[in-house]
Amino acid sequence: MLDVLVIGAGPVGLACALETQRHGLITAVVEKGALVNSIVGYPTNMEFFSTPELLEIGGYPFPTSHYKPLREDALDYYQRVARDEKLTLRLYEKVLKLDGEQGNFTVTTDKGEIQTRNVIVATGFYDLPNPLNVPGEDLPHVKHYYKEPYEHVAQHVIVIGAKNSSAKAALQLTRAGAKVTLIVRGPVVSDSVKYWIRPDLVNRIAEGRIKAYFNTTVTAIFPEAVEVLTPDGPLTIPTNFVYALTGYHPDEALLGRLGVEPDPADEARAPLFDPATHETTRPGLFVAGTVCGGRATSRWFIENGRHHAQLIAAHLGAVISNYDFRA
Repeated sequence: MLDVLVIGAGPVGLACALETQRHGLITAVVEKGALVNSIVGYPTNMEFFSTPELLEIGGYPFPTSHYKPLREDALDYYQRVARDEKLTLRLYEKVLKLDGEQGNFTVTTDKGEIQTRNVIVATGFYDLPNPLNVPGEDLPHVKHYYKEPYEHVAQHVIVIGAKNSSAKAALQLTRAGAKVTLIVRGPVVSDSVKYWIRPDLVNRIAEGRIKAYFNTTVTAIFPEAVEVLTPDGPLTIPTNFVYALTGYHPDEALLGRLGVEPDPADEARAPLFDPATHETTRPGLFVAGTVCGGRATSRWFIENGRHHAQLIAAHLGAVISNYDFRA
């Protein structure tokens, strides 16, 4: 019987595990993919927007020669923290449901059952892309994740979206020799694009290296073309590859099976939880990190979400000490 099971082995999930473990609680982490699976899926050599100090967990220094760490730096760092803390990791094990009550939960996975007294959900949001809901979105040349540009040299590539991930992908693809067209639903490149990226993209559009259509939506995708609706009417754009980088959202179906109740007054469907302890309306079930914001995925990041671990661990340490579930 565990004291705490953390669902999700991202940076915040690891922070929760090491903090609860430091409070003397028997803890394990279950993750449907690899350690820090979302970061594994980030683009090659992606640069974080944060400085290393803001990505640290558990008091471990984040050494790097870069002012802003790269994806590979973070993969090495979080793996080292998990190893040094001797965290119990159950990787490539998918959680299906949660039964029971605080002190006697049963977590069912695709590999069996786990008995635990408390559960922390730190599942993030990166695994489920926001769909376009258009015909052809499931074709093999349409991708919702961008890795690197090199396979697209001399190819026509459409990038859908106008925020950071779309902007960086469009710029990298262009500089690698792809012929890029950017499809933007709004009237301009989003103001939320980082200040050192946005001018670069705007200038590449102005000089004609990147073709951009604003106030434009995709209506259908075909093997060799994309149909869009522009302010001047419908248009067919030839293409070899499509990157629909339209954002991501939490696994609401899983949250529902776990018993996480959304706030009916919140348009983003953020979970109901006590901000002092991060306990949800289901006693013994806690939320941490980005998942706390629901579909508003910009509310919480590694930088501020990592602090949820200390709140939860302090509360659970007191709960177990007061009520001694282990008796």
